[in-house]
Formats: sequence, structure tokens, C-alpha cells
Amino acid sequence: MSNQDWSFQTKLLHNGAKVDKATGAVSVPIQHASTFHQFDFDEYGKYDYARSGNPTREALEEAIAELEGGTRGMAFASGMAAISTAFMLLSQGDHVVVTEDVYGGTFRIITDVLTKFGIEHTFVDMTNVAEVAAAIRPNTKVIYMETPSNPLLKVTDIPAIVSLAKQHGCLTFLDNTFLTPELQRPLELGVDVVLHSATKFLAGHSDVLAGLAVTKDVELGNQLYKLQNAFGAVLGVQDAWLVLRGLKTLHVRLKQSQESAQKLAQFLSKHEKVAEVYYPGLPSHAGYEIQNNQADGPGAVLSFKLADADAVRTVVNNVKLPVFAVSLGAVESILSYPAKMSHAAMPAEEREKRGISDGLLRLSVGLENVDDLIKDLDVALNKLPELKSLQNINK
Repeated sequence: MSNQDWSFQTKLLHNGAKVDKATGAVSVPIQHASTFHQFDFDEYGKYDYARSGNPTREALEEAIAELEGGTRGMAFASGMAAISTAFMLLSQGDHVVVTEDVYGGTFRIITDVLTKFGIEHTFVDMTNVAEVAAAIRPNTKVIYMETPSNPLLKVTDIPAIVSLAKQHGCLTFLDNTFLTPELQRPLELGVDVVLHSATKFLAGHSDVLAGLAVTKDVELGNQLYKLQNAFGAVLGVQDAWLVLRGLKTLHVRLKQSQESAQKLAQFLSKHEKVAEVYYPGLPSHAGYEIQNNQADGPGAVLSFKLADADAVRTVVNNVKLPVFAVSLGAVESILSYPAKMSHAAMPAEEREKRGISDGLLRLSVGLENVDDLIKDLDVALNKLPELKSLQNINK
């Protein structure tokens, strides 16, 4: 039985990083060297300077490439470092079409930075393929997807967008942070560049900052590597080792977190103090069928809407289990307030236009007992007054 026949769960443990070939160690060595001696004046070795290549970082890069079904992986200092470097494949005068409710950091790089280099953009509702098609211009070079999106968990039909992009000669980028290759493998659906904040589910323990990019096309991978080497926002070796360690338990962590998220979404959708729940695992979700067709699950992140900011404050002040913090994808549940956290970089009018209201909370479900989480949220929600007007908050 070849490793090509192994399940994803097995590949997480049995890959090129399984055993150190020099010593037999079952943990990848952390190679701190910043420079490497060259034994031959005329022919240099594989490594010369750590920005260009490091054995520990390379082990992670090879592992994520294999898990995503790509040919080349690259590890960066953060998710935004990976995303920003990928955008540098663009040139002055190019145009990019972007998911409208994209992560706030991505919104900022597109609106505040790329514009300075003469790179244009259009935000669209990526769930509407016709709207995406209408936004494509002769100078459109990239269609940027985030599915499920952050924080409204909208689902983009990946094969449909890939087909559209190929018709117009565009590259497709996809942020796969929420699902990871455990649940969604975009390269198999034709996407050109897959991006991750490995800080989240891949590492999984709120103790590392990291970004990853993977390509299937060899030449595109070479181009992205040149940019990685040129900009130098590479991942440090300690952090690379932490991500490799986190990968080993990705399957069991995400499996439990997803099962708990499903139960929490069902609980919240029936709660009289909750106006709306956004989770692609609910049959009522607009992208439910598409999600089932292109992914192996809905993930472990959901959002829910309360009446207003005062209601959010009350819930946050009364929950005991989730930490109230930025980020997601950790062993502990994390409750976030997009308006002031993940999407603080987005102007208020832009947030409101996208449905990111002041009453919205995002919950990344961790590994606590789900019944304890439900009880905790129930106690906090029951501190709220009755919803005054369901019509006003789109129950």
C-alpha cells in the first residue's frame, strides 16, 4: 500500500517529516543555523542562507504541499505575510475580484496597500456567480475567494468560480484557513493558490503565528518562491516546528470541534434571544448544498447575531468558558467580536453594507465538552431582554 492510498488522517502522521533521516528521531530537528558552510567552491549545497531555505521550515512546506495535493508549499511569518506575498504576483494596472465579506486584514491590504501600487479591486458577493462574472474586466488577473467567508460563513461555489476564471485567464486564490485540507482541498477543485493562517486550526494551540501558501503548478510555485525569498517574511524554525506538531492532531481536534459546532449551531438557531445563526452545517444555510458537494464538512466556526452591541456586551460579560479574544481555531473556544476585532480595519459603513453588524459574534468551537458550552451560552443569553423587533434584525 503506497502513501498515495493512505487516508488524510494517516498522512498527517506519516509523511516526509515522520523520521529524521540522519538520526532516526521521530521529531523534526529544529535547525537554528542562519547560514550554511559550502564544501565545494564551484558547487553550493542545497542550503546557503536561512531566508532562502531551512531544513525545519522545508519539512513543514513539504508536509502542507502533500496534504493540499500541491507541488510546492511555502511557510511565512503570518497568514497576512502569505496573502500579501501572493498578491505581489500582480502588477501595476492589474485588477482583482474579491469576496465582499473578506477577513479584515485582507480588506486592508487590498484597499490600503495594493491601491498604492496601482492595483485595482472590486468586492462582490462571491455566492452570486453572475455578479462575479460581471465584475471581471480585461485587466482582471486574480479572483480571490474565502469560503466559508469570515465572519458570515458564506459559501462560494469553488468549481464554478474556477471555471469562470479559466475562461478569462485569471488566477484563483483561496483562503482555506477555516476548513484546512482536512475538510476542503481547493487545489483538487482547480484553484491556483491556497492560503492559510496556520496560526489557526493547523497549529491549533494559540501559541504560534504562521502563514502557508501552496500551489499545484510548478512554474507558479517557482514565481511565488522568488517573492517569498525576495520579501523574506519567512517562518522561524521554532514556529515551523510548532505547526508540524499541531498538524499531527489536526484530524482529532477538528473532528470534535466540528461535531460540537454543529450542536451549538442547532442550539443557537432555536434560542429565542438569537436573531440569526450563520453556519454551513445547518440545512437552512443558503450554501448548505454547495458546502456538502465541495467539502467534507462545515468546519468549527459559526457566527450568530444578537439585537445590538449592548446585547453582545451582556453575553460577553456573562460567559465563562470561551475566551473573548481575536483569532480562532484553537483547543479552547474563542468568542470574537468582528466589528472591533477581525474586521476593525473595515470602516463601519463597509461592515454594515456586508451584514457585519454590531450585534454579530463569531464563535470558534474548541475541545470543551459541548454540553458545558451550551449551558454556558444559555446562561449568558438568558440575561438578555426579549428581542424587541425581529424584523429589524432579520430573524
